[in-house]
Amino acid sequence: MGTCSMATAESSAAPSAADYAAGPMAFTPWIGTLAYIWDRDDDVVLLVRRTARADDDHFGKVNGLGGKLEEDESVTAGLRRELMEEAGIELTSFRLRGTITWTNFGPNLEQWLAFIFLVDGWIGDPPSVNEEGALEWVPRHRLIEACGASEPADGELPMWSGDRHFVPLVFDDDPRAFHGTMPYDGARPLSWSFERI
Repeated sequence: MGTCSMATAESSAAPSAADYAAGPMAFTPWIGTLAYIWDRDDDVVLLVRRTARADDDHFGKVNGLGGKLEEDESVTAGLRRELMEEAGIELTSFRLRGTITWTNFGPNLEQWLAFIFLVDGWIGDPPSVNEEGALEWVPRHRLIEACGASEPADGELPMWSGDRHFVPLVFDDDPRAFHGTMPYDGARPLSWSFERI
């Protein structure tokens, strides 16, 4: 099992002793998909640079593609729909690389359960821009190197700081899926732990 401790700060949204005494707290997350589209021939990864809407919780960050599941939609159907909507591609080869729970994530302190996929086969050509921002093909080594940096260089790959912990697992050679949890305090991850099965 992998674990990473980070500096912690008490969150105003943290449960109180009375909350725990009242019984188990239900985890009622948004359920979503997050995909990293990898062109193995050119060894580049498609990312979205979220710059289209100033009110976007992810504004200014780069990320994989995906989104929330719709009612009565399976995880794989949601993935296929999101990537058709966001990149105009039909998937022909993909695999689940892991799952992550995020609590108190972002400015709205949302709860998430995300299914993380690696996509390496598709039909169609992604546009250069979508409703969320520019779509960019980034060399995979550059993405992995950015995960090892404490802070991105200006104009580089600004991502959620927690992404640096799991993105390398998406591309590593271990065939097992990772299953992790990453509590946040708004914009900052408090810890990261995972296991592979």
